[in-house]
Amino acid sequence: MAGRYDRNPYDEEDVNPFANPGSVPPATNSRLSPLPPEPAGFNYDRGATIDIPLDLAKDLKKKEKELQAKEAELKKREQEVKRKEDAAARAGIVLEVKNWPPFMPIIHHDIANEIPIHLQKLQYVAFTTLLGLTFCLLWNIIAVTTAWIKGEGVTIWFLAVIYFISGVPGGYVLWYRPLYRAMRTESALKYGWFFLFYVLHIGFCIFAAVAPPIIFKGKSLTGILPAIDVISGNALVGIFYFIGFGCFCLESVISIWVIQQVYMYFRGSGKAAELKRDGARGAMRAAF
Repeated sequence: MAGRYDRNPYDEEDVNPFANPGSVPPATNSRLSPLPPEPAGFNYDRGATIDIPLDLAKDLKKKEKELQAKEAELKKREQEVKRKEDAAARAGIVLEVKNWPPFMPIIHHDIANEIPIHLQKLQYVAFTTLLGLTFCLLWNIIAVTTAWIKGEGVTIWFLAVIYFISGVPGGYVLWYRPLYRAMRTESALKYGWFFLFYVLHIGFCIFAAVAPPIIFKGKSLTGILPAIDVISGNALVGIFYFIGFGCFCLESVISIWVIQQVYMYFRGSGKAAELKRDGARGAMRAAF
């Protein structure tokens, strides 16, 4: 009977929760360590103050004012430039900014944005004739240089350089730029200026393709006659001259096509009658 009151083997210890607290044995086997005491004023540094030097704050305000002043000045300049552009546009003045060629701008050229769509193809072909004239005269210098090296004399080389120096800028100023402005502004007077000098351009190209020794020094132009003359003495120089002859022929053909197309548009758009009226008014003013 004594075994009935034996101690429960699963009870770790007999602790009476209602017993005297002082008599409870300490828990020596507890695994958790007590937390450290928190300070009374613990508030995650919310009350901490950050000291900013007054000099730094003044510098920031000064820089901000300077930036605002510069921004206001830039806006003022932009408004002034826009006002001048608007005034020039109302007066019919177009500001031409040099933008071609891109690597070294020397002329203003913007067919896609300034020329009407139905005239852009013709303007591009006309620009091709200007580039073609540049290539023809440049190749003319190369061919004449080979002839000079082979003993033809230095005079023809100087003449070839003069043709290039005067021909390329002259072509741009005398007939290409007037055509560009005529197509952009529909000016009958500029069309007339283009026709006058483009006919001279075509005449020069045809003359250079033949190169008779009557005005210019015989071998200073790579025409068919000098090519036949020099090929018998030196085949290489003759080939260079024949290439130049072909370039001048191609330039002449394309230029004739351009002037035909421009003239057809000029007649069809009524600019021819406008040019006649302007000419008659000018004659009457001169007579009075």
